[in-house]
Amino acid sequence: MIVDGEGVARFVSERLGFPITPPYTTMGLEKDGALVAGVIFHCWEGKSVHVTIAGEGWTRGFIREVGRYVFGQLGCSRMTVTTPHPKVVDYAIRLGGKVEGVLRDQYGEGLDATLIGIIAKEWRY
Repeated sequence: MIVDGEGVARFVSERLGFPITPPYTTMGLEKDGALVAGVIFHCWEGKSVHVTIAGEGWTRGFIREVGRYVFGQLGCSRMTVTTPHPKVVDYAIRLGGKVEGVLRDQYGEGLDATLIGIIAKEWRY
């Protein structure tokens, strides 16, 4: 079941160890009544939005809904993912993303983030 709201924002923030400041929108995935994955859409700039994710158990349907929201409802031409986790980098690449750089100390001293851009025409879902 797909859900939204402050509970999703708390879920993502707690797993990452830092808060995301509003304004934002959220999308979460519940399994057996428990939140297992979440997305925060923030820094919306007309044709671009930042996407912060956490959790496990992602389904194709949930991933499709993320794309529909970003590329359909918001009308963005790209989403930007930043992460310190190599597994997330690999996953974003499989979804059509390209590594665009590194943000040094993004998550604190010595904690760099990889920047991945996913544009609409390369989105695989």
